[in-house]
Amino acid sequence: MIEQDPERIRTAVVADVPAVRAVTDAAYHPYIARIGVVPQPMEADHMANVVAGKVFVTGAPVTGLVVLEAFADHLFLDSIAVRPEAHGTGVGRRLLRFAEAHARALGLDEIRLYTNAMMWENQEIYPKYGYEVVERRVDGPYDRIHYRKRLS
Repeated sequence: MIEQDPERIRTAVVADVPAVRAVTDAAYHPYIARIGVVPQPMEADHMANVVAGKVFVTGAPVTGLVVLEAFADHLFLDSIAVRPEAHGTGVGRRLLRFAEAHARALGLDEIRLYTNAMMWENQEIYPKYGYEVVERRVDGPYDRIHYRKRLS
């Protein structure tokens, strides 16, 4: 039996949907009390995203994932989630690097994302990886900080 490379990032398949849901819920559940609403990634249609080829996973079992959507002028990083027990192990960093490589492979020179203003940990992380704040905007119940990273 050949062991799967735990650092490999691959396109999710339908069989991964329960793991995608579980990792997303585990990663975002702690924020419910802080922000006062269920974070949008927890309410995503994971099956539709997987079928559309937007979800990329790593680990066996899945320890992290990223949801990416390509637009004409940028790659949108819709969600990134890492199992809490895998925090600090480099999974998130590898997923961010994967997003950059994916954008470049698609011929895109910018990545955009947003995070809830109450998820202050993210406001420390994204600038360390070259993301700059573009704006802060309230969308319904969500107070979001929008970021972009220009790839050169």
